[in-house]
Amino acid sequence: MTTLTNWISPAWMHSLGWALLHFLWQGTAIAALASVLMALCRRASARYALAVGALVIMAGAPVVTFFSLAPLQTAAPVSSISHSVSEGQWPVAVGVTVHSSPLARFSPSLDALPWLVEAWLLGVAFFSLRSAGGFLLLERERRRKSLTADKHVLAICEAMQQRLGIHRVIRYCECVWLQAPAVIGWFRPIVLLPVTTLSGLSEEQLRSIVAHELAHIRRYDAFVNSFQIAVEGVLFYHPAVWWLNHRIRAEREHCCDDVAVSVCGNPIEYARALTLMEEWRGAPALAMAANRGPLSERIRRVLGLRSVSSASRRLGLLGSVLCLTAALLAGNTLLGIAYPKVHAGAASMAQGSLAHFAWVSRSGQSSAQPSQQSSPEPASVPEHAQSSTKPSAGHSQSTSQATNGGSYIDGIKAAGMGDFTVDQLIAMKIQGVTPEYIRRLNEQGVHPDADAIVELKIQGVSPEYVHDLQALGLTPNTDQMVGMKIQGVTPEYVRGLKDAGFAASVDQIIAMKIQGVTPDYLRDLHALGLQPMADQVVDMRIQRVTPEYVRGIQALNLKPTVEQFMAMRIQGVTAEYITDLQSAGFKFSVDEVIAARIQQIDKEFIDKAAKHGFKNLSLEQLIRLKNLGILDSPAEI
Repeated sequence: MTTLTNWISPAWMHSLGWALLHFLWQGTAIAALASVLMALCRRASARYALAVGALVIMAGAPVVTFFSLAPLQTAAPVSSISHSVSEGQWPVAVGVTVHSSPLARFSPSLDALPWLVEAWLLGVAFFSLRSAGGFLLLERERRRKSLTADKHVLAICEAMQQRLGIHRVIRYCECVWLQAPAVIGWFRPIVLLPVTTLSGLSEEQLRSIVAHELAHIRRYDAFVNSFQIAVEGVLFYHPAVWWLNHRIRAEREHCCDDVAVSVCGNPIEYARALTLMEEWRGAPALAMAANRGPLSERIRRVLGLRSVSSASRRLGLLGSVLCLTAALLAGNTLLGIAYPKVHAGAASMAQGSLAHFAWVSRSGQSSAQPSQQSSPEPASVPEHAQSSTKPSAGHSQSTSQATNGGSYIDGIKAAGMGDFTVDQLIAMKIQGVTPEYIRRLNEQGVHPDADAIVELKIQGVSPEYVHDLQALGLTPNTDQMVGMKIQGVTPEYVRGLKDAGFAASVDQIIAMKIQGVTPDYLRDLHALGLQPMADQVVDMRIQRVTPEYVRGIQALNLKPTVEQFMAMRIQGVTAEYITDLQSAGFKFSVDEVIAARIQQIDKEFIDKAAKHGFKNLSLEQLIRLKNLGILDSPAEI
């Protein structure tokens, strides 16, 4: 045991080491899933919430794994059972080693775990000291090299603070050690305004940058940033943590950009301000500044220019799905998900499996050995082992082969599967994979390997299931069959989609099933005049575009397209909102309704404009009045 881990008990140290290892695939899976979900979101605030939620799950995953593994440390390993069996209690085939789970095949020795835990503790100590030193240095620089801003700058900052409705006490300081405005502090935040900013930006640009920094304060981003730093310090060894934190910081800036543009109402000037700061050096990592993140992408976004093409978005989604699949397969291997009965059955089931395999192996050697040695004595086999060695109905064929001088191995090879390891053979036997099962899958054109055949059997993929899918024109591979079975995709479900006039690929059908797309849902959309594609159907379901929602919008003499329905749902456009606009005398088009909702033009604002004598205004004029705050009361300015 190493120096830093002497104070940790071996059992807890073993659980901690395995929790750190398991997080390698857990973190990848969480990040990949978060990437897919964020790619489906249109609003920066939704992507930010998803990313922060994923980071919280990342932080909790090792803790849950640690406490779930801790009680298992006292369980007896199956290798000790096999040793006791070889001492004379049960007859066992020579050279066969049974593990408690596939986890054991990759399990590091107990001597390696202390080094792993010690390296992790050293990393945590390093990143913790680095963060603490950064906070202290930032506070020292702030105290020594910052002065209270002059009255003119304070007036601008306080006016923006009132516009944003922030009632907290905020200090505004000028400094020379930064090149861009930044926010530091948690409970008593401080906005630092560099001299370069005060002299290099116009007053309107300064307002927009200050609004950006105040948006960080209003959103309590400092607390989330501190949480990110803490997670980075503890889970520093996983690239997915750093990638997710990078996305959180980027989406955070997008959210604050949206606030700044909505308050100041001039995206062009705000983009110019960002452009001026693009070459300025950023603030320290522990602070939050307007010139942090990919500024070129932010500028394009503020100006309404698309920075990511549809092809790139689809490629990113595909990469995320591949990473998620790879992570789940890695977890499948480590946790023994592919063989749940072995992993969860503890020592008693492992004993029965070992005795059963020993009986099959010896029965195959009956022709070469004396009869008194070819089968175990009933008295020498424990009662529960006897029950496990009795052939069931699912094993009738392999039992018949053993009785006639053939073995289970011979039957598997005769069925066309000749390349497998001992562990794979054991797994196939435990899960009830018979030669007949393999042959019938082969007849359907499915030729899985040893690992895939076990997964198919566990998920209940039968030859009849494959035949029914093929009869419907689908030719899924083994991974897709497993995915379809897990998600509950039945031939009846596929047939219902086809009857509803919808043809989709295997992956699209799986996605539709995950999102709860039903044939009735498709028929209702078709009856309402909508003919969405497969990807659009999934997006519509995610955005909760229901037939009732469509019917309510169409009743108001609007005929949005599929894309417009999703945009309206994303922006929160409801039938009641449109009714209010129409009752105020406005007959907006679909795009104008969406724009009005984005700019928060509602009936109350229209009535306020009418009270001031502004009637029959266009949407553009209403938006200008809203952004400039002309109708705001003195308390709101």
